[in-house]
Amino acid sequence: MAFSAGAQELTVMSWGGAYGAAQTEAHVKPWSAASGFAAKMVDSDNPATPIKAMVEAGNVTVDVASLEYADAIRLCDEGLLEPISIDDLPAGADGTPASEDFIAGAVTECGVSTDIWSTVYAYNDSKFPGEKPTTVADFFDLEKFPGKRGIRKGAKAVLEVALMADGVPAAEVYDVLSTPEGVDRAFAKLDTIKSEVVWWEAGSQAPQLLADGEVVMTTAYNGRIFNAAIEEKKPFVIVWDGQLYENEMYAIPKGAPNKDQALEFIKYATSTEGLRAQAQYISYGPARQSALKDELLYKDGVTVMGPHLPTAPENMKNALETSAEFWVDRNEELNERFNAWLAQ
Repeated sequence: MAFSAGAQELTVMSWGGAYGAAQTEAHVKPWSAASGFAAKMVDSDNPATPIKAMVEAGNVTVDVASLEYADAIRLCDEGLLEPISIDDLPAGADGTPASEDFIAGAVTECGVSTDIWSTVYAYNDSKFPGEKPTTVADFFDLEKFPGKRGIRKGAKAVLEVALMADGVPAAEVYDVLSTPEGVDRAFAKLDTIKSEVVWWEAGSQAPQLLADGEVVMTTAYNGRIFNAAIEEKKPFVIVWDGQLYENEMYAIPKGAPNKDQALEFIKYATSTEGLRAQAQYISYGPARQSALKDELLYKDGVTVMGPHLPTAPENMKNALETSAEFWVDRNEELNERFNAWLAQ
């Protein structure tokens, strides 16, 4: 394969905003300094889309991509990612082999988890001087809590939330969503707030919508809200009820110009120290047991991260793990339905 002009520089593609900044500071810069190999970060609203296009066109300019769990499995199934063996990954800092140290499901055929993140909703506290939203159902209650809502534009993590808000227990959501009646029910619930929704696509847009007063509450990635509240002192409050959590994965696109360095980067980034480093920049949970053994502090050296992580016991009371299997099978079909509904 012909190398591109920038082939002697590792290119990592992630999601931009606070998340991309966390990975840049925790992984890209220190790995480059330690290895002596130049490295840079590039942003995408969703790296799976350009990665698929690059590999299919035979013109790959990215070495490592940060992918949602279902996308990492789907692209791997389609032969668009390089396989990664768990046996190649370093043992934990306490000597535990990688195969025992990573939490269940955190290493797949082509991906290694960088963190556990979640879709939550958050509100601007200054907009609700009296009663505060506390449940996933409150997000859909325009009478009790009037005002615009921000929602990510797409079916995933939207249909599930709609069903939970409609009273479906977290454990039954995917059973219900697997039926035509369940899909209809989710869209019917979305119909109740459709006129008040502002749709967002990039993760950085959700906290911005809240900050600008364009919405009074929004679905968001929990780490984006944490950063806005801690760094920028915004009056934002996360509601953990009905959160959807999942692993985020580092993967290597098939035909990556720096494939060997890409694997070395992933080994570095997903070591005990690499995972702890990222969690000091953004409130996503490390995917190794060894990274959770000691208390984690935010980069300010003061804020204890534990209560802000999706995996904190208090935050898991009515939580749903996103089903990668469901979305690998149904992503295209449900997004077609979603786009048709949006256009109505």
